[in-house]
Formats: sequence, C-alpha cells, structure tokens
Amino acid sequence: MYETTEAAPKLKPVAERSKNGPPAEELKDLLERVRKLCEELGEGFLDFCTRVAELQERLAEERFHLAVLGQFKRGKSTLLNALLGEPLLPTGVVPLTSIPTFLRGGEKRAVRVFFRDGTHADFFDLSLEQARRVLARHVTEKENPMNQLDVERVEVEHPSALLTAGVVLIDTPGIGSTFRHNTEATLSFLPQCDASLFMVSADPPITEVEQEFLKSVRHAVAKLCFVMNKVDYLSESELADAMIFFDKALKEAGVRDSEAIFRVSAKQGIEARIKENAALWRESGLEKLQDYLLDFLSREKSRTLQLAIARKAVDVAADAAMNVELQRRSLELSQQELEKRIQVFNDKVNEIEHETVKMGDLLAGDKKRAAQFLEELAENLRVEARRHLGEVIELLFKNNEDPEAIERVARDQLTEEIPLFFGAKLASFCSEVNHALQEAIAPYYQRVEGLISALRSTAAELFDIPYRAPMCNGAFEIRYRTYWVTQKWNTSISLIPEG
Repeated sequence: MYETTEAAPKLKPVAERSKNGPPAEELKDLLERVRKLCEELGEGFLDFCTRVAELQERLAEERFHLAVLGQFKRGKSTLLNALLGEPLLPTGVVPLTSIPTFLRGGEKRAVRVFFRDGTHADFFDLSLEQARRVLARHVTEKENPMNQLDVERVEVEHPSALLTAGVVLIDTPGIGSTFRHNTEATLSFLPQCDASLFMVSADPPITEVEQEFLKSVRHAVAKLCFVMNKVDYLSESELADAMIFFDKALKEAGVRDSEAIFRVSAKQGIEARIKENAALWRESGLEKLQDYLLDFLSREKSRTLQLAIARKAVDVAADAAMNVELQRRSLELSQQELEKRIQVFNDKVNEIEHETVKMGDLLAGDKKRAAQFLEELAENLRVEARRHLGEVIELLFKNNEDPEAIERVARDQLTEEIPLFFGAKLASFCSEVNHALQEAIAPYYQRVEGLISALRSTAAELFDIPYRAPMCNGAFEIRYRTYWVTQKWNTSISLIPEG
C-alpha cells in the first residue's frame, strides 16, 4: 500500500495538448464564420451551409476508437474499469457472451442495449450499481446464457476523463474461451478501429493460442501496442525473464520492435482509482498507458482529422467565393451578352450529360462482370466449404460408433466449424472483392472528377474569374459497418430441418 494525500492529476482536453496541425478551437471558429457568411448570402448558398454544418459535426464528434484484445481471464475488464475510474464492467471466473461493449464519453452513466431485431432499450442517469446490474443482465453468461436475449451490442456512456477526451474503448470477447468463433469476428472488426491494445498476463507471458491470434491481428489493425498485466505478482528478476520471453514471442509473430509494451497491474490500478491514490496509480503503470493514449494516439488522430476538415473547409469557401464572383460578373453584363454566355455554358452541360449516359452504359457492363466475379468466388468457397465440412463429418463417423450420438456430436462440431471456416475466409474474400471493385471504379472516378473540373473551369472562363481546383476529391466514399457474431449457430445434418 502506498499512502499519499496527492490527488490524481486532471486530464487536459485533447485539443489543448495538440501542437501539430490546425488547432481545434481555431478551426471551429473558422467553420462557424464560413457558415454564417453563407447564411447571409441567401437561399442560393444553402448547399454551402449544409456542407459546412457536416464538417462541424465531424469535428465536434471526433472519436478515437481503441479495441482491447486479450485471451479469457487476462484482466481486460479490470483494466477497462481502472481506466474508467470505477468497477463498472462485470468481472468473474466465467466467460462473457460474445457481445461487444462500446464505452463512450457522456455527462452521466447511461446504457443502451441494441437487439438483433432492430429494437433497443435505454437506461439513463444510472448510479454505479444500477449500471452494473443492467450490464450484468445483458452481457454476462450467467444472466444471459448463450445470449438468449438476442443482444447485438451494448453502448455505455460514462463521464470518464479518458472517454470525454475523445477515446471510445471497445471491449471485445476474449479469445480462447468457450466462444471460439469470436476470434475471426474480432479480426474482421479491427480495421475499423484506430488502434488496439493486445493484453497478455505475466503468468505466463503469452500462450500458443495468443501467439497464433497475434499473427493474424498484426495484419488487421493499423496501430498495435501491448499491455502485460499482473506484473505485481512477479519479482524484478521474474519480470525481466517474462519480458525477454514476451519480446521473443513478438519477434516470432513478426511484430515490429517499435511497438509499445506497457507493464501494468490492473488490480492496483482500479484500487488506486477507487481510493484516489495517485502514487499507487503511478505504481500500477496505468498512468503511463493513459498518457500514451491521450498524448500520442489521440493527438495523432486529431491532427489528421483537423487537416482533412480544414482542406474541405477551404474547398467550400472557394466554391462559395466563386459563386459570389459569378453573380457579381453576371450583374455587370448586358442581357444579350449574358444570354450568349449562358448558351455556351448550357452547351457544355449537354456535352457532359451525353458523357454521363455513355458512362452509365459502361458501368452497367462492369456491374454485370463484377457480379459474375463475385459468384465465381462464392462458388469456389462453397466447393471448399463442402469438402472441408465433409471431411469433418467423415472423421466423426470413423471415431464414433454410437449411432444415437453421431448426429448430436456432428451438429455440435459443425456449430463450431462453420463460423471458424467462413470467418477465416472472410478477410481474404472481402479483400479480393474490394480490389476488383476498386480497379473497376477507378476510371469512372477519374472521369467524374474530370467532368466536374471541366464544368467549373468553363464557368470561370466565360465570366473571366480565377479558377481554383478543389483540394479534396469526394465523388466516392466507401463506408463500413461494424459486424459481430452474437449467436450460437444452429445446425442440422438432417434433410428435414428441425421444427
């Protein structure tokens, strides 16, 4: 125990700590000024107001998504509770269900439970004990066995300094527990995260299951750092040996030497937060981890986001200025001269419309070829799946002589094998499809941008005003939706389905 009267230091907002890129507050002020100017220009500039409002929303809702990974019983929930500052998430000796939990910043504790039928249940302004009961009821195997409530995901709002600074912590199902299919689902989810914490324990430092999982994770996540928990259980010499062993395992898994490794005691960390013991908080190692997340990762993402928004804001302002200049120049021209130039502009518009019709015909052909390519990939996968699952069943028949038990055992085995097989194939399948689609759409992207540029430059030439090409191209944007396996698969090997 470390006695102290020193209070734990308060965290500064991310925007105050960022020294690179456009400062967030200045950028907010700039966007607000541009929006008000566009509003004052009248109805013809409502589109510009909408574009600026969207940029303001993106900047205001900046979130840094951090997934926490780890094998069952490595102390993930205890670590997250320590970062939150209170024992909110359920902990115990039994595994949780395969339900992801998203921890976001909020003024008060709140829990929103999303169900697979599209409905949700909201619980607002909760005490700590109330929030704990709601979470236990929906995400623990004890109170929601095999996810009988059909929960898809859970979102928690919490006034933690880390969360209100812009970090979203994502609690993922533990690998190596009874819910084996979560491993591949987790891998498919990781590319949508900004970073991941891979959590191991000092006793032992890393298992064979974790090593295999790590080999897959390192290709799926953009930023990866490691947390070795329970270091308080080891002596200095034992900890040194564990670090050497862990470092060797990381190199064997192909992880770069530059990845950060934090040695912590989550148990000490949550104790320190409850007792407001700053010395114990530092001793736990979690202070360094928290500072790393806030002062490096959050700053890095903030800088990138602010720069992107600033460039888009410049484009909006330039477009609005060009519209103002077009209106001014049109008022200076005689009606006859204005009509003549409008006719030239309309001719250009008609020319572009003919080009878009041609592009539509070509795109329809590419769409059919893409669908055919997708079907060929799917058929190859079906053939491979039938062969693999057939081999699994044949092996069961060879090793099991009890006719009454064969179907039950086979069904249970297929329940495990189906999500594992298709989950493992999902990443490569999606990668092939995505690559083919990107190749197909690239020429259209360039042609659309060229047509837009031609139309803008024609208007600038007709009215003798400066033309500036946009800094950002936004004709196409691919958005991904998170997915998670949240059910136990029902499988039957009978020709007549159950029921």
